[in-house]
Amino acid sequence: MTHPISLAFLTTFELGPVEAVKTASAAGYDMVGLRLLPAATSGEPDYPLLTDDALLREVRAALADTGVRLGDMEIIRLKPENDWDLFARFCARSEALGAKHVLVAGDDPDEARLTASFARFTELAARHGLTSDLEFMPWTAVPDAATALRIVEAADQPGGGVLVDALHWDRARTTLDEIAALPRNRLHYVQFCDGAKPYDPSDEGLIRVARGERLMPGEGGIDLIVLARVIPEGMPISVEIPHRALAAKVDALGRAEMAIAATRAILRAAGRG
Repeated sequence: MTHPISLAFLTTFELGPVEAVKTASAAGYDMVGLRLLPAATSGEPDYPLLTDDALLREVRAALADTGVRLGDMEIIRLKPENDWDLFARFCARSEALGAKHVLVAGDDPDEARLTASFARFTELAARHGLTSDLEFMPWTAVPDAATALRIVEAADQPGGGVLVDALHWDRARTTLDEIAALPRNRLHYVQFCDGAKPYDPSDEGLIRVARGERLMPGEGGIDLIVLARVIPEGMPISVEIPHRALAAKVDALGRAEMAIAATRAILRAAGRG
């Protein structure tokens, strides 16, 4: 069974949503990921797709014209205090676009409160036909897969999932065996990229690489072949490779084509091509 491949928002970060859909189609992707809310606490602009109805119609038309499906929507950051009306608009907008999954980050150091927030959001997302996928990142309140799974299981919502990002798996205190042991019903999609080794383990260094210095699969030191072998067959793979320096030299379509070719090569090497 082949893996559907999705073009993540950050891989072609400079594109608007209509252009991202068309680029995904041109490069041969099955799916595309889009962003509605900023990931950073400051310095990142709002995304007009959340409120612009004309743009919403254009994106829906591009999806229909190309046959590309909408995979995940970004990003919900769960904090000690949350804007639930905004989250409701986010979910309604995601449903209108036909999205399947929501990328969720945990930024609340109180695990009990974070778990309650995750349960509340997951229930909200499910009413809009969306899964809620908690991504572990070493610098957040959800630093590893064990923490993510503990929160997801404690929230006890059928739509809750753990999001495995290859970069964070490699940098976190998470083993391959832990990834292999994640319950199948808690995995909805995974993210692929590569990363340099050695690396700066500080929070600042990890964030810098995650947001702008990821490498194409096979170009770094992450063993993506073994990761590909333990994820469930047919699992969608979101290719997330923001590379700011490369973006100054290679246009978005060129980078998207490089990323899908490199991902397919890893899958073939893992016997999943």
